[in-house]
Amino acid sequence: MLVLAPVISLMPRSTLAAVVIIYSAGLIQPAEFRAILAVRRNEFIWSLAALAGVVTLGTLQGILVAIIVSVVGLAQQVSNPPVYLLGRKRGTNAFRPLSPEHTDDETFPGLLMLRLTGRLFFANAERVADRIRPLVEAARPRVLALDLSGVFDLEYTALKMLTEGESRHREQGIELWLVGLTPDVLDVVQRSPLGHALGRERMFFNMEQAVAKYRALPPAIA
Repeated sequence: MLVLAPVISLMPRSTLAAVVIIYSAGLIQPAEFRAILAVRRNEFIWSLAALAGVVTLGTLQGILVAIIVSVVGLAQQVSNPPVYLLGRKRGTNAFRPLSPEHTDDETFPGLLMLRLTGRLFFANAERVADRIRPLVEAARPRVLALDLSGVFDLEYTALKMLTEGESRHREQGIELWLVGLTPDVLDVVQRSPLGHALGRERMFFNMEQAVAKYRALPPAIA
């Protein structure tokens, strides 16, 4: 290229543009877009944003647009984590979200099993509480068991929300149990008022242990 640069510079710009277009055409692979869409809709949107940005603004600006879109998307996911209503696969100790595909999964009257995931902090604590509240009101359980095995960090605001929720539920005759706490989350809970309120007897290694404890409880007094 160094040797031929003076010769290439004599070529019309339209010819050089045609070379670039022919070379770039091979980089566009619609099959990859279909593969992304089949697996992750959010990442498909990000890829379209990158394509539109590169075509309309240029390569570097287009990549910057894609980065901004992906960061905004990730922030939205983090601020709005799901809350799963759990059931147990019959004949096993596997607990999974209830769905129309698994109508035979076991639930236990009076025991509401929920799974939280991700990082719980000030930006999503209230949304998580808003999702849990109607589930509790609909079920009116004797015990609310929160599976926190998928929670890797519990920030003070979320911890305060759990503490206030435990107190409020206790006044309503509902016990709060915590299940599957990671070492870091367990350490935070044990050093807080929530840990003192729950005690070791209301924190469990896994949901199977919590179910066994619940089924061994004496019948509730009407």
